[in-house]
Amino acid sequence: MEYTVDEVMKYIEDEDAKFIRLAFRDAYGVQKNISVMPGEIKKAFESGIPINPRRIAGFRDYPYASLFLKPDPSTLSILPWRPDSGKVLRMFCDMYTPDGEVVKADTRAILKQAADRARDAGISFRFGSEMEFYLFSKDENGNPTRIPYDQAGYMDIAPADRCENVRREICLTIERMGLIPERSHHEQGPGQNEIDFHYARPLKAADQQTTFKMVVNTIADRYGLSADFSPMPLPDKPGNGYHINIYAVDGDGRDVAAYAAAGILSRIPEITLFLNPTEESYARFGNNTAPDRVDWSDEGASELMYVEEYLGKIRAELRSPDASCNPYLVYALLIYAGLEGIEKEMSLPEKAAEESMLLPGSRREASKLAKASDFVRAYVPAGILSEYTHCDHPY
Repeated sequence: MEYTVDEVMKYIEDEDAKFIRLAFRDAYGVQKNISVMPGEIKKAFESGIPINPRRIAGFRDYPYASLFLKPDPSTLSILPWRPDSGKVLRMFCDMYTPDGEVVKADTRAILKQAADRARDAGISFRFGSEMEFYLFSKDENGNPTRIPYDQAGYMDIAPADRCENVRREICLTIERMGLIPERSHHEQGPGQNEIDFHYARPLKAADQQTTFKMVVNTIADRYGLSADFSPMPLPDKPGNGYHINIYAVDGDGRDVAAYAAAGILSRIPEITLFLNPTEESYARFGNNTAPDRVDWSDEGASELMYVEEYLGKIRAELRSPDASCNPYLVYALLIYAGLEGIEKEMSLPEKAAEESMLLPGSRREASKLAKASDFVRAYVPAGILSEYTHCDHPY
């Protein structure tokens, strides 16, 4: 359900909400928040709640001592694991300058701008996701270990699959928060899991993934476990991917996802830094079924882009990203690259993997390609580009 400002105010009163988390994100998509009391919500909607941006990645050099968070009422959600009395709510926020201007370095704003560009071009994008994560045991002091919670394999069932109850509670919790997971299962690695989401509009899809990671970490902790979304938690086991399903139609209802896929493939080397922002990301490439070449097929093996037609719809699945990326920034770049492919009616290249270009082999190589890209500079604000190309990923 999407709420209006008036409905949020009434909900807070009717449900006896005592704390409201105003959530935002840094340049890497890591969720941050500040909590306010119900009496501050009217002020938040009207003029925003100030934060100090200078300790937040992507905003350290911003020329303002304060930026202001204004909640998006359509993102209101209860945090189901908090007490029933004195409920805790959460809303995603947009960021503004003291002059009331949208903060250009806010990646949620970047995605909104990209979605507006697509709408103006008569193109409707939808994104679905398949995100993998490991569950590890904790030691006697509650610290994470690298001991997998089970030794099950791909799509195994209980009792070998000990993660089943955790996945079920994650899915039920997400559902209570207004999001609908599509399917879940045990993945190839020991203690490795996957939960998939149906496709949604770009902004909702990105908000959904931010919520998902928060829920997984919270539920895992309640089970005495730690969740790990990093690209290669175990060096000799399958890595964690974040497969992104891409759908696109034009104003006449014509399926243009294949053109979008071709445009994305043409820009992949330049934007890989943002899809794979950690050094560890590059250790995953070529490991197990993770791609390491700029190729595609309709076979669903280890290609970078899997393109299939089913029931009259084309789905393009991009398989290189991992969950250390910022979904807002990634979806924006995929939209712009996809639009380029649609506008030029690009064709997918020949399916010849052995002749395909390799993906960048390191974060340093990906940074060089991003810095030299006119495409990246056109759509990624200078401060964020500098953050990615001059700093190691802080997480």
